[in-house]
Amino acid sequence: MENTEYRFCEDITRYKRLSTRTVYVGSIPLGGDYPVRIQSMTNTDTGNTKATVEQIKKIADSGADFVRMTTRTIKEAENLRSIKQQLQSDGYSLPLVADVHFNPKIAETAAKLVEKVRINPGNYSLKHAQKGEFTEVKENFTRLIDICKTHKTAIRIGVNHGSLSQRIMDEYGDTPKGMVKSAMEFLRICEENNFHQVVVSLKSSNTRVMVQANRLLVNNMLSKGIVYPLHLGVTEAGEGEDGRIKSAVGIGALLADGVGDTIRVSLTEAPEKEIPVAKTLADHFIRLEKHKSINKINEVPFNPFEYSKRETISLEKIGGNNAPIVISDISTLIKNDTSPDKLEWKGNEPDMYFSEVIPPEPEEIKASVILPFESWLTASSLALSYPAFSSYEQYSEASKKSDHLNFIFIQADQPEILEQINSTDNLVFIIHTDNKNYVAAQRRFLSEMIRRKIKIPVILQRIYHENQLETLQIKASAENGPVFVDGLAEGLFVQNKGNIGDPELTNLSLGILQASRIRIFKTEFISCPGCGRTQFDLEEAVKAVRERTGHLKGLKIAVMGCVVNGPGEMADADYGYVGAGRGKVFLYKNKTLIKKNIPEEEALDELVELIKANGDWKE
Repeated sequence: MENTEYRFCEDITRYKRLSTRTVYVGSIPLGGDYPVRIQSMTNTDTGNTKATVEQIKKIADSGADFVRMTTRTIKEAENLRSIKQQLQSDGYSLPLVADVHFNPKIAETAAKLVEKVRINPGNYSLKHAQKGEFTEVKENFTRLIDICKTHKTAIRIGVNHGSLSQRIMDEYGDTPKGMVKSAMEFLRICEENNFHQVVVSLKSSNTRVMVQANRLLVNNMLSKGIVYPLHLGVTEAGEGEDGRIKSAVGIGALLADGVGDTIRVSLTEAPEKEIPVAKTLADHFIRLEKHKSINKINEVPFNPFEYSKRETISLEKIGGNNAPIVISDISTLIKNDTSPDKLEWKGNEPDMYFSEVIPPEPEEIKASVILPFESWLTASSLALSYPAFSSYEQYSEASKKSDHLNFIFIQADQPEILEQINSTDNLVFIIHTDNKNYVAAQRRFLSEMIRRKIKIPVILQRIYHENQLETLQIKASAENGPVFVDGLAEGLFVQNKGNIGDPELTNLSLGILQASRIRIFKTEFISCPGCGRTQFDLEEAVKAVRERTGHLKGLKIAVMGCVVNGPGEMADADYGYVGAGRGKVFLYKNKTLIKKNIPEEEALDELVELIKANGDWKE
């Protein structure tokens, strides 16, 4: 990548880990040429030594490299000594991380006892937000640095999208630029004090913001010659399928370009369940190191730091200003004499079908069907059918074409085919690649289309061979999501040769588009993984809210464990259900607190009434 203005990784077409400083968290090196490290966070009371130790052991046994604990008070910070001693007595030596908000004194106490301390610049400077002062903030942080130097403790500068200081908000708003500014201020203090045991994270529940912020941070660090390891995560990703897809889209978009040195997948589930998901995600990109070469992009033709949709023509609700479509392969169903309309789609039907063979009872097929060209020629009984040509050559030589839509399967590894394109009449490309570096190969082809001003809509096609749904969710989201985060494609066609088929594949495809913030097809639930501050059963609360409100398509509803991070991290939610103490809940409309201290047993009914009162409820 020769143009430094848009540089956000080592090479946009050749997988290579971003070269960073090496930071030691205890005895474990992070960054540099070392593997991507996996971590999680306890959700126990850090003052409860027994419960916290038992949970850390479960997380460690699942394969984590580090474990983080919320540290709310001086007393909890001091108890880190007992936790560490008990773990060592039980034969566990993994590094411990203290997560600190608001009070610098807590961070200073913790830094003497554990291997890493996470501080939030937004909280660190909250006291002086209104004055716009930075001097005392700098003094407090410098004091922490001195302690960390003495005790060989690493620091994570953890910037959250929803908790930027008022001083940053006044100048930049809650934008990726504001997040990067906040991080760079604190990095500069570290540099001034010759302290380099630093890790940086920029997190958001919005995958697009998270990806853009981290790319912009790398761009800033590269320009200043100070590249520190990055901790990646999508905050409040949720649970189940949603949490896995959302995390894989955001984290995967960065890992695909070699950016990221440690990751945490934040799920509203038991912490140890995060580790296999994170390991699958990290391991998926290791294999890219020996991928087939891809021609270099000398100038990135899109802004990787700001979202904009690739300009395309509109054809039958594909491209233009239309949301990306989803295509489902029904070939196996047709061969087994099953109509796709008999499946339990639950309202999430694909936009179009693809079939290798002509459906025997076409009148039962309610959606448009894409057929191989030869089959299409004989499918006169199928009213809504379109031809799919195996190559541009076949399309050019065909004696008959559709007057409405013509699909062409294109190999993304051969962008030279674009030299032959002389018309955009009724064409849609379905692009695929056998290159292990799927993201780079697809992006290379699409970049060439932008450079040549070819406005043909593009559908991404990817064939998997998976028998485990979770593995498929992670891989498909990590590989396809990045292209949609950048607004480069107009549809998704996921196929699987294992024992997973539709409706799961269509639901996965729609989930990838929603997680990429480019098409909303259902309620979006923003929920934190819980920590020592959470004083109610967060998993059960999320399930109850989802069951009651899951039909409200397009709404974003947050279920948060506490009022420390909750109100900030659910910044773009329409409604918030936030724990406010044992058995108490706060309700929010956007960022505004509407009702306080509602008994937990009444809170769900109150949330429904709040949604109804604002005209957003649908039966």
